[in-house]
This record gives sequence, structure tokens and C-alpha cells, in this order.
Amino acid sequence: MKIGVVREGKVPPDQRVPLTPAQCAELKRLYPEVELVVEASEVRRISDDEYRAEGIDVVDTLVGANCDVLLGVKEVPLDELIPDTTYLFFSHTYKLQPYNAKLLKTIVDKRIRLIDYELIKRTSGKRVIGFGKWAGIVGAYNALRAWGLRERALDLPRAIECRDMKEMVEHGKGVDLPSRMKIVLTGGGRVGMGAHELLTNLGLREVHKEAFLKEPFEEAVFTRLDVEDYNVRRDGKPFAMKDFIDDPTDFKSSFLPYARVADLYIAGHYWAEGSPFIFTREDMRDPAWKVCVVADVSCDIDGPVACTIRPSTISDPLYGYNPREERECAFDDPSGLTVMAVDNLPCELPRDASHGFGKEMLAHVIPLLVGGDRDNMLTNATETTLDGALAPKYRYLQDYIDRA
Repeated sequence: MKIGVVREGKVPPDQRVPLTPAQCAELKRLYPEVELVVEASEVRRISDDEYRAEGIDVVDTLVGANCDVLLGVKEVPLDELIPDTTYLFFSHTYKLQPYNAKLLKTIVDKRIRLIDYELIKRTSGKRVIGFGKWAGIVGAYNALRAWGLRERALDLPRAIECRDMKEMVEHGKGVDLPSRMKIVLTGGGRVGMGAHELLTNLGLREVHKEAFLKEPFEEAVFTRLDVEDYNVRRDGKPFAMKDFIDDPTDFKSSFLPYARVADLYIAGHYWAEGSPFIFTREDMRDPAWKVCVVADVSCDIDGPVACTIRPSTISDPLYGYNPREERECAFDDPSGLTVMAVDNLPCELPRDASHGFGKEMLAHVIPLLVGGDRDNMLTNATETTLDGALAPKYRYLQDYIDRA
């Protein structure tokens, strides 16, 4: 088998890689029968010379390299797709995302087998691989930076300007937060726990939700909420996760008390269609509402975090939302909330995010590619086939690509 690491071609540029140089070397050690090449790139935060230093072949182009499998991170530009090949990358197509219909149609037309990382799951349904942890880490840092810019109180560099997480954390540790500042975080998955890790690394103390609601503190503190902490049954019966999963319409949000005491909210939850909004536009007009900065790491537009009306970008990460007039405003407008809704946060720490992702690749995905598709994990994540067709499980996408 011959594996190639592609040059990321999406615009704006993505500096991440699916495997770091050291991980490529480890792959070759573990699987000496596998040939591995890396396509040269001036975009990556990790240089071509770093790959060469690990003994990895770097080629100008993968066209004509006769690779069996090509590994990327983000969507591959249409004119760079190599026919009759297996690709692994995040395609953002299985949810019928309109902006990528043409991509999937081209993949079918070029007889490409597409395995989408997002669809590689264990039999339990849990995803095997992703960048969620790094979205949470960067999102929490950006939350503090957003508060500092709004209040003109902190001067933190952008995460992407830091070499790595270590440097970013050192900058964060140098800030002096108000003694009574309160931060509320939702989510217990990869994203939520990534944000939790960053806040903890900065030395912030975590407090119980009840103490967070009722007690003043002489230091900046945070609390983390799980689904059962910000949702209650409409009929007043005890919360049961099975009931929530079966029919979330029987529940309503109980988040507002936290918004009345917190200064900053970090949204790191997973939200399913049909679940209650965490807070609505009406909630933000509550006279006791206090939250002034919202870092929506999950970034569901016009969804459960009602002030997230559009995504923002790494280069322009902040905007404001005026709840009275229900419109966008300047991020530091005192009549509005400051919103951070960057939808590609792991790109801001490309070296660390690549290392974390590649570690999971080596542990969970490469063995399936080389040693056998245990439990059909790759088969179930295959959207298109080398025959130039949609895989049976994804034939619901036919109308989607027909309209491309």
C-alpha cells in the first residue's frame, strides 16, 4: 500500500496536517510494507524540511505518484482531486451542506472512494477521530481575549500568532482577571473538555454549579454544565437522559439563572436538532441578564445560542449582537453582547492540533487501512465508491448531487 499526505488547497489556507513528521516515521516503523510520501507545501505550519529530517519522501505533486490512499484534512479543491483513488478528509457533505454539493458530485464523477473522518465511528456510535478538543482549547482562550478587547482590559495575542499551545497558555497565565469574574461552560465532550483543560491550565478554579449561582468569590472562577444541568422537564419530573434523547421537546432550557450571574459564556456543547435552545433572543432581553461575552465554539448558526447569527473568522473573530434591536453591532458596543463564533478554531493551533489528530490517526484509523476494516468502521464511513457511485448507506445524497 502507498499512502500520500496531500497539500491542503482550501482557501483560506489551513495549516494543519493529518500526520506530523514524527508520526509518519512511526507509521513506517509499524508498517514497513507501507510506502509513504508527502506532497510539498508552503502552507503548512510544519515545514517540508521537518518531514525530510524524519526520512520522509517529499514530492512536488502526488499526481502520478500512484498512491492507493490520500490523507488530507479539509475539502480538496475540485481541480486537485486525483481520479480512481481513495481519499480521507472532512468533506462536510453528509448533512447536505449546500456549499459542498459540487465537491461530492465531482468525487463521484472521478470515481473516488471518499472516507469522511467525521463518519468513522465505533459500534456504539461514538466518533473515533476529530479536532474537537482543540476547538475547545482555542475557543476558551479566544473567549478571554474577546472579554479583554471588549473591556479594554487585556492585551492577549491571537492564538494563531503563538507557536504552540505552550506559548498560548503562557500568555493566558499572564492576564489579571477581575476577582469576581464568573465563567460558565456548557459541554462534556471533546469540545467542552478541551475548553475545561484550557481554563484549568490557566489556573482558574472550578466551582460547583450551586455555589456558582449563589456565592460571590474573591477570584475568577468557572463552572461546567452537562445537559442535565441546563435542561429540565416541562412537566416537572426528574431529568432522565434516555427521555431527553427520545423526545427533547418534552424539555426546556434552565440556563437563564447562569446568564444572570456569569460574565462570560463558553458554548462547547453538542446540540441536536429539536433540542431546546440554550437561550433565546427573548432571554437576552431579561432585565437581570449579565453575560456580556459569548464564545460559541459549537457555532450553530441561528440555533441554540441565539446571539450567534453568523460565523466569524480567524482574521476577524468578533462581532456584536444587540438583543433589543435583534441586529449585529460593533463587538465592543456596550448595548450588545460580544460574540466569538469562529468555525475553524483548531486552525489557530495547527502544530498541536495536528499532533493530537495524528495520534488518533495512528491509533485508530491507520490500523483499519492497513490491517483490515474491523467492525466495518471504514465501510460505514465510505460515502462514495471507486465505481463512481454513492455507497448504499449514502444514497440519500443522490438528489443533493444531482442539483449541484
